[in-house]
Formats: sequence, structure tokens, C-alpha cells
Amino acid sequence: MPQTITKGIKALLAEANSVVKTLPVAEAKALYDDPGHVFVDLRDIRELQRSGMIPGAFSCPRGMLEFWIDPDSPYHKEVFNQDKTYVFYCASAWRSALSAKAAQEMGLNPVVHLEGGFGEWVKQDGPVAKKD
Repeated sequence: MPQTITKGIKALLAEANSVVKTLPVAEAKALYDDPGHVFVDLRDIRELQRSGMIPGAFSCPRGMLEFWIDPDSPYHKEVFNQDKTYVFYCASAWRSALSAKAAQEMGLNPVVHLEGGFGEWVKQDGPVAKKD
């Protein structure tokens, strides 16, 4: 018997985008090297190796986000324990919207996500660093 999905990705994204601030690329380009902001790349390592990342961004695979944010987790990363603004991004702003919502629900604040994701960043000539 097939599954009956009661809440699809469109609804999840609409819900996330209604509670998470979206940061336009033009504004983000002025902030990526600002020490008061932490850019968090949620894409997997293959994506990073293939297309690079925003210079200075912290790489956090989507599947580890909640574990790395929670200070009680054995996987906690100190990068998520700073008084800074977190700018989440992925390829096209879907994972980042859902991730930013989850991070906010956990108490991480302030959190925003990059409008259009890394694809839009590249399209608008944002700087890119190669991932080793």
C-alpha cells in the first residue's frame, strides 16, 4: 500500500519561510567576511568539492546540524556557541530554510538563510573558495 503524505515539501518550505528571515544575496555579499556573522554551508562534501563554497563559511552537513548545535550532544561544535548571526545556505535555499527553522526552534538566534542559496550567490558573482 502506498504512503499517504499529509504535509509535503511545499508546505514545509512555506512554513519555514514564514518564520525564518531570508537574506538577499546583495546584502549577504557585504556580510560574508564580517566577524559578526557565521555562514553555514549545509551542502554535502561532494557538492563542496564540485562547486566550492562561500569564503570563510563553516561546513555543516545537513544531517549533523541538530547534533552540532546542541551543547549537550557529544557531537557539539563550538562554532554554534557564539553570539553571532548565523547565515545558513545550501544549493537552492530549500535545506537552508528547513535548517534555519529547526535551529531557531532549538534556540539558536539570530538565524537567517540565504535567498536562492549558493546557486544564486554564484549567479550574482559572489566570491567562491575551492574546497579541498
